[in-house]
Parts: sequence; structure tokens; C-alpha cells
Amino acid sequence: MIAREAQLTDVAVIRAIALAAWPVAYSAILSPGQLAYMLELMYSETALKEQMGSKGHRFLLLDNEAGRSIGFAGFEHRYANRTSTRLHKLYLLPDAKGAGNGTALLNWVEQAARAVGDARIELNVNRFNPSKGWYKGRGFRIERDEVIDIGHGYVMDDHVMVKDLR
Repeated sequence: MIAREAQLTDVAVIRAIALAAWPVAYSAILSPGQLAYMLELMYSETALKEQMGSKGHRFLLLDNEAGRSIGFAGFEHRYANRTSTRLHKLYLLPDAKGAGNGTALLNWVEQAARAVGDARIELNVNRFNPSKGWYKGRGFRIERDEVIDIGHGYVMDDHVMVKDLR
């Protein structure tokens, strides 16, 4: 597996992975309306270009040996002017799960966070998402809960999880 820094030319690839991964990850948690709304809000080409541009998010793409992109991570160093890297996104194509690919992506994000001197990684995960157990198994802990109004009558009902890097 090869992780590489995503470029603006990779936006369509990131979007395609999200469109394949989200229904599998969230169909039991979110209504079809909220799922569609959130995909458009966070993964439209315009939203992704804004994240990579003015918001300063970095994206890593994970490519398999054949050169096919099978997952991505989106993150931001010095989140909220603190020594924290915010993991905004980490998704794999459904057929790429269970082979250590998510752990590999997370490890690369951790290395990038350490390289800039960040002391921890933080993320939001839906309180009902089974992946919170996956994050716990990789050293994250639940720091707090928060409910975020994302518009159109929808909320994100999340745990904020953190992992100390020092």
C-alpha cells in the first residue's frame, strides 16, 4: 500500500470513495435524507476543494499495489490553534476493510501530526457508529459528547475521541 498526498485533481476520487463508503457505514444510523444531505454538505466537489484550499485540510489517499485508490484520510494540523491534529475523515472502500488499511492510514496521520509537533489527534465519531470501538483499539478515548446542528433539522450526535501522541 502507498499513501500519497491528495491534490485538487483527486477530488473526484475522494468523492467516489465517500459515496461508496458512507451508505455502508451509516445506513443503520442515519436516515436516507440525512445521509444524502451530509454527503452533499461534506463531499461535493465544491466542499472538498474548499477543505483542501481555504480550510487547509490535508488529504492522504491510500493506493493499492495496482494503483487503485481504496481509501483516504482528511486532517488538519494545529486545529483551533492548539497542538492538536483534527482527523476530519477516514474512509475505505467497503472491499478494502479488514486488511489493515485503516490502521495504515491512521498511522500516517499520526506520523504527520508528530512531524509538526502536535501532541494529540482528535476526531468526532457518531455515538452509534461501531467504528468507535476500532478507534478505542488504536489508543483513542472518549473525551466528551457533543451534538452539532448541521442544518435542515439534522444534527450530528457524536463522541469526541482523542489520542495522546506523547
